[in-house]
Amino acid sequence: MSDRLRQSRFAKSFGLATPIALAPMAFATGGELAAACARAGTLALIGGAYGDLEWTSREYTAAEDALGGEPAALAKLGCGFITWRLDEDASALDWVLDRPAKPAAIMLSFGDPTAIAKRITDAAVPLICQIQTIAQLPEAVDAGASVIVAQGGEAGGHGMNALDGRGTFTLVPEIADWLAGHAPDVQLLASGGVADGRGLAAALMLGADGALVGSRLWATRESLAPQAAIAEAVSASGDGSARSKVFDILREKNWPAHFDFRALRNAIHREWEGRIEELAADPAAGVANYKEGVAAGDYSRAHVTVGESTGLIRENASAADVIAGIDEQARRLLS
Repeated sequence: MSDRLRQSRFAKSFGLATPIALAPMAFATGGELAAACARAGTLALIGGAYGDLEWTSREYTAAEDALGGEPAALAKLGCGFITWRLDEDASALDWVLDRPAKPAAIMLSFGDPTAIAKRITDAAVPLICQIQTIAQLPEAVDAGASVIVAQGGEAGGHGMNALDGRGTFTLVPEIADWLAGHAPDVQLLASGGVADGRGLAAALMLGADGALVGSRLWATRESLAPQAAIAEAVSASGDGSARSKVFDILREKNWPAHFDFRALRNAIHREWEGRIEELAADPAAGVANYKEGVAAGDYSRAHVTVGESTGLIRENASAADVIAGIDEQARRLLS
């Protein structure tokens, strides 16, 4: 049986059992999920997201405490942040960088990493930069990224808008070719639509060194995502998600214009998806309706943050079982 997974540059660099990184998903990738994924041999990135110091410190400490007696697993723990939010307040990043056990890596997504990257590289912590286009690649490499994440538009949550975004299947090999010619020591992960071993095997065949997995690990028992939301994702098909500004407006998240948000296309999304400008101009009623839906656990109004791979999520399993299944299937396909 092929050992291509453990021999990938990404797995060898970070001491992983399989070349998978847990995506740092806001309000879902907390300490319990990160600890489970680290134990399973993946790089586990806490969802530092919007840079909230209280949330990040609580969940990161929970993961550290869970892994305290397991130094090999603790060495796989890192954190991810939204770059443009760190430009406003980097206290959560500084807190993570000052931990007694240095993070395995810091991931930056959505924005120019140049100003923040020096904090990370000066701390001798590997920098991972997620990008969505070829145009963003040189600045990420110049900022000192050790790993590039190529995020296709299939991904759940935030990504490049539908007009400018790319699909994973073409973005990954184009970035792989660029890196081979300009920065051959920089590693590459595929992101967007990777939910099983077929996706991981395909990522390696396309020239990546591994994969960043989001939606499939969002829908696990250890996730902080509401279990009722996970049940919605398990019952949905890949046709059921959409990318738009609707939920950013309803959640009152002031994201830059060139990024939008993929989630399940529910009743409230359909109500507003053709009326974005109207919603943005007068969001009060829509926001109130959305918040009532969240409070009630009503997922015809509240959002379910998954990508197109939701059609491949057929059960709410443990993170360890999900990772083992991805690894086994990919290993079989690559043998």
